[in-house]
Amino acid sequence: MPRKSQAVNERPPFLESLRALSESKGLTDEDVLAALEEATCRAYVKELGGGDDAVVTCRIDPETGSVYLAQVKKVTEEDDIIDDFLEVSVEEANAGLKKPQYKVGDDFEIPCPLNQVTNVLAKAIKNNFRARLAEAERVALYRVYKDHIGEMMVGTVEKSDDKITTISIGRTTVELTRKELIGDEYFRIGDQIKVYIQEVRPAQAGEGKPSRGPQIEATRSSEGFLKRLFEEEIHEIYDGTVVIKGIARRAGIRSKVAVASNNEDVDATGACIGQGGSRIQKIVTQLGNGKNKEKIDIINYSDNPGMFIIESVRPAQAIGINVDEEDKEADVIIEDESLRVAKGSRDINLNLAQKLTGYTIHLITKSEAEEDQIEFVPADEVAREAEEQKKRKAQEALAKKMAEESAKRLSEAKKAEAPILVPEKKEETAPVTAKPAPKATVAPESFPEEAVNPAAAALAELNKQKEEPAKEEPQDVKTTTTLSDLEKELEEAKEKKTKPAAKSKRPRKITEEEVKREPASPAKPTVPTMPVYTDEELSEIEEEDIHNGDFDDADEDIDDFSEYDRYYDDDGK
Repeated sequence: MPRKSQAVNERPPFLESLRALSESKGLTDEDVLAALEEATCRAYVKELGGGDDAVVTCRIDPETGSVYLAQVKKVTEEDDIIDDFLEVSVEEANAGLKKPQYKVGDDFEIPCPLNQVTNVLAKAIKNNFRARLAEAERVALYRVYKDHIGEMMVGTVEKSDDKITTISIGRTTVELTRKELIGDEYFRIGDQIKVYIQEVRPAQAGEGKPSRGPQIEATRSSEGFLKRLFEEEIHEIYDGTVVIKGIARRAGIRSKVAVASNNEDVDATGACIGQGGSRIQKIVTQLGNGKNKEKIDIINYSDNPGMFIIESVRPAQAIGINVDEEDKEADVIIEDESLRVAKGSRDINLNLAQKLTGYTIHLITKSEAEEDQIEFVPADEVAREAEEQKKRKAQEALAKKMAEESAKRLSEAKKAEAPILVPEKKEETAPVTAKPAPKATVAPESFPEEAVNPAAAALAELNKQKEEPAKEEPQDVKTTTTLSDLEKELEEAKEKKTKPAAKSKRPRKITEEEVKREPASPAKPTVPTMPVYTDEELSEIEEEDIHNGDFDDADEDIDDFSEYDRYYDDDGK
């Protein structure tokens, strides 16, 4: 039994091999199976020898590893057959079948016995499978790395010479030319370096040459690489307090970075430079290991074009400027001795300033401006104008924010003061439908009396119909005499009246001791007491006694029984 259970739980060898291959190549099982089926089909087409237009099919069971390989022909009429390598007649397709199964237009499959597969076919399948597997791996790599465009990755140097540096990044390698490196930096095999993924394109085979993989463009000389370094080393940029507005770079020589602060209490340039230049120095040390270190100019960004251009030509000090915003040109007036600094070595400083601002900048010395009588706006005045413009924008932004908050509070106040709709009370009518009535928001105090206490309302209506104006509320009198005892006493009174020896026609008077009174409890609600007999019943009893001759004088007898009325009247009198 244990051996059978183990055999059942064991995976087929084909499935184990499939999983191992897919994991080693970073592919899915479906990708590997598709590559194997396609390789088998291509090899079988070559084996048939009838041309590359042959149609074949291959299906592989991933659980058992069984392979079904067949050539597919189109079923046509015998007279319409043009190429018997691709077509078959209806008669030939249904030959040997008890009941015809194929008709014109169907696909007729001719299976290939696997035990007849030649060594040539097996070798062709193997070679094709390697090629298809490599292609599938390239497609998978493209899917992985296309999501890393614009990101920094750490790689290991596998090879480096004067022309190309090969770097391994995860499951593939990238090649950096000398142009993609920073200045004259150099690497050794095994060095860990950072690269910026600039572009990823799918693999495309050249003419007569197989594709080597997806084209991953990595670099260390772009502006994106420098921007990512700033984000890693300066937390004010990472959290968005300081924003990089633009970068102009000449890798290995000089870079200009324009920054602005979203917080008035944070100095943008000071946050990037750090105390004693500590922060900017950490970034510079990562910009290559060559002899010449790259210089970085941190400048304040301004919405005023004139002020932004004056800042961009630093370290040269401008004394005035004329800006043509329509043609995107600017004349910058500088001191005569600052001309060389403003241009920089091989005009690099000037070119970076033009690239950063988007303006064509013309440098004019002070002596030239005086000689040609060129009028310009002083730099101090441009600075004041830029500051006023900044304040106006800040005030506009504040006013807009306050207006939005005010509108929001007003909207919330209107929602809070919205009246609650109370349904009007309508006369009670028969319900038209079986739907439940909506819940009312009326307080219980406003309900009518008949809805609060129907029994009390009915009793009050009955008292109104009586002729006796009983205004005082009846007292709740409780006695120990039960109804049966009272009826028994009435029967005894009748018997005494019918006896001839009796001289008195009046019944025995009930004393106060026989009637035990209990004071009403004020804590319990009073319940109206019901009379033992109604007025109509008492009238019928009196008339019956008169007709039976029990009394000589009916009027006298009725008056004599008046003291019993307190036991039968509603008010207890």
